[in-house]
Amino acid sequence: MSEADETRDGVALTNLDQPLSDRDDATKRDLVDYLDAVRDRLLPQLRGRPLSVIRVRPGQPPFMQKNLPRYTPDWVRRAPVWAEASHREISYALCDDRRTLLWFANQRAVEYHPTLATVADLHRPTHLILDLDPPDGDGFRAAVDAALLVRQALADAGLTGAVKTSGAKGVHVFVPVTDEPTAEELAAATRALAVRAERLDPALATTAYIKEDRGGRVFVDATRAGGATVAAAYSPRLRPGMPVSFPVDWADLTEVTPADFTIRTAPALLADGDPWAALMPAPQSLPADLVAEGRTIPVARVQAMHEGKRRARARREAG
Repeated sequence: MSEADETRDGVALTNLDQPLSDRDDATKRDLVDYLDAVRDRLLPQLRGRPLSVIRVRPGQPPFMQKNLPRYTPDWVRRAPVWAEASHREISYALCDDRRTLLWFANQRAVEYHPTLATVADLHRPTHLILDLDPPDGDGFRAAVDAALLVRQALADAGLTGAVKTSGAKGVHVFVPVTDEPTAEELAAATRALAVRAERLDPALATTAYIKEDRGGRVFVDATRAGGATVAAAYSPRLRPGMPVSFPVDWADLTEVTPADFTIRTAPALLADGDPWAALMPAPQSLPADLVAEGRTIPVARVQAMHEGKRRARARREAG
């Protein structure tokens, strides 16, 4: 075991001056210092939610970790969750405090992706989320324009949300909801809002799940529902420059770029504030007509799976 460079909150921190990855000149110390600096804003986004992280190790590609490793300290809170896809129980971490966050940082956990629901009731997500994913290349401004379509669709439905950069190339819109809707109702409402946003400007936005069908348009991703995860506000992203997912006022959205918010610049921009908490509206009820409309819209992943099989069969028959 490496000798600790320093100890914070009882957590031994090692190899702090090593490069974090080969994608950037950031060191492990830069990551630890950033996460520690923003912990009072980041931890409320993680607390009580089963957590997946993206880690990096020297000489290895990044990987997503859901199941906690055997060497995890006993004081890290855990949440056992049954995974239907793999037919096994996953032991997720609950990153509820500074000590756990520092332990993850020392494990080179760069990205923090909590579930949409808390461990208190994993079947009731707390937010409706739309992910605006632009085409490959420099498409952030297109994602912003698509986010403004989502904002209009929300307003037309009597709803409002908060927006943040994804920290990658896109934009996330969060709508806090009351504890009344089920996960199925929330997923249906999300699909309906995505389709309504697409209708406002079909030349800009699309709900096509299959990438080759998007035609250079922004994907209004309505699949962040149920057991999905999303990068938390203030989470770093494993990209050149080490950007972070950062809250933005709707009025300022057209004036920013993802590169404005990095692990080096975000702490000073935050100062003592928490813009994600300040910009987030109160929980809202979902309109019944929105849920009803969404139930008539096929689930994107299921539809794409069937379409993919159909196309593969057609290619075999043609060949």
